[in-house]
Amino acid sequence: MKRSVFYLSDQTGLTAELLGQTLLSQFESIELVTQTLPYIDNEQKVLEIVALINRNAQENNARPIVFSTIVQPELKQLLHQSQAVLFDLFEQFIAPLEQAFGVHSSHRVGKQHSSANKEAYDHRIQAVNYSLNTDDGLSIKQYAKADIILLGVSRSGKTPTALYLAMQFGLYAANYPITEDDLEHYELPSWAEQFKDKLFGLKIDAQRLHEIRTERRAHSPYASLKQCQFEVTQINKLYQQEAIPTIDTTCRSIEEIATKIIDKTELRR
Repeated sequence: MKRSVFYLSDQTGLTAELLGQTLLSQFESIELVTQTLPYIDNEQKVLEIVALINRNAQENNARPIVFSTIVQPELKQLLHQSQAVLFDLFEQFIAPLEQAFGVHSSHRVGKQHSSANKEAYDHRIQAVNYSLNTDDGLSIKQYAKADIILLGVSRSGKTPTALYLAMQFGLYAANYPITEDDLEHYELPSWAEQFKDKLFGLKIDAQRLHEIRTERRAHSPYASLKQCQFEVTQINKLYQQEAIPTIDTTCRSIEEIATKIIDKTELRR
C-alpha cells in the first residue's frame, strides 16, 4: 500500500516532520511518499497547496495524509477544505492548554523563534561551535569547558552524537577517538584522568563496525573484521577497567543515543 504524506508549516516544517514521522513509524507496512512544504504563510500559498492535495487525491484515488503546524486561523480554515486526512498538530494541544490556563493563545507565527528564546538559541550555537572545535580529539585544552566527553573507536558514532547533544540540548560535548596504542596498553590518554567524571563511552558491535568502515574504506586493514573485533574487545575491557559509563550504539538512532546518555548522566538539557 502506498500513501502520500504532506508536512505543512508556516515556518521550517521541522515540528510537523518530527511529530508526523513519529506517528507514521508505527505503520511499517505502508509505503509513504512524503513532501515537506515550509513557509506556507499567506492565502495564495494555501490555495496552491489545497489544489496540489486535491490533484494528488484524484490521481492516487486516496486522500493524502497531511500534518500541519500552520497557526493562522484563516489559513487553517482554507486547508480544511482540501481532500486530505488532516492532522492539525497545534489544534490538538492549543485548545486544552487554553482551557487549562484560562487564557487564549496568541496564535503568533514563529513564536518559538522569537527574541524571548534568543539566549537559549545563542547558547546552542556556542555549543555546536564547541563540538566542532573539539571534534575527534581536537583542542584538548578546551576540555575543561566540556559537559561531557565521548570516547569510542573510530566510526562508533562519536561526532554525530556530540553534535546532536549540542544542537538539541545545548550541551558542550567533546569527543575523542581511542587509538590502537591506547587499546594495546589498556590505558586512557594522559589527559583523561583529570576529566574522569566527564567521560562517557560508546560501544558498538564488531560486525556493524566492520560494515560501517567497509563503506568508508573497503578492503583496508582498518575495515577488516579482525581489526574491528580487536578494537571492540579491547575498548570494552578498557571501559570496564576504568569504570566508564557506556551505551551500545549498534542498533540505536542518534536521537535515542543522545537522550539515553542524558538520562544516564543526569545532565541538564
